[in-house]
Amino acid sequence: MSLTEVEILLVEDSPEDAELALRALRKQNLANKLHLVRDGAEALEFIFGAGAYADRGVENAPKVVFLDLKLPKVDGLEVLRQIKADPRTKRIPVVVMTSSREERDIVESYELGVNAYVVKPVAFDAFMSAVKNLGLFWAVLNEPPPGSVRKAA
Repeated sequence: MSLTEVEILLVEDSPEDAELALRALRKQNLANKLHLVRDGAEALEFIFGAGAYADRGVENAPKVVFLDLKLPKVDGLEVLRQIKADPRTKRIPVVVMTSSREERDIVESYELGVNAYVVKPVAFDAFMSAVKNLGLFWAVLNEPPPGSVRKAA
């Protein structure tokens, strides 16, 4: 897979949560065009085609970003802020998937333009089901506005 074909960008620093998400998405055949980054700085480089991802154009946006809030280097709220502040990327759907139930995180996420806020279920089966359903909705069923995200080939 080319990095210009990514449909789902998973931003997750927990190896366990990343593996569970990948397993859930693989079961739905949604992991073929998924890219995993482990911190907020790498997520921003990927989205904006900078650093290690300088060969990616910002126009090759993923269909959806699954974003943890508690990340090293640059936290998830700052990643969300930068995605939604840039006219080239503001229409990319961002789903916060986090363990935080803190009201300020929820409120700030929505104020910054998050498309959905999901508290990660602790139970294995519930986590797998949540990720599977999110993947199906955002990567397959959701119809983005015209010109906002490239269509899958």
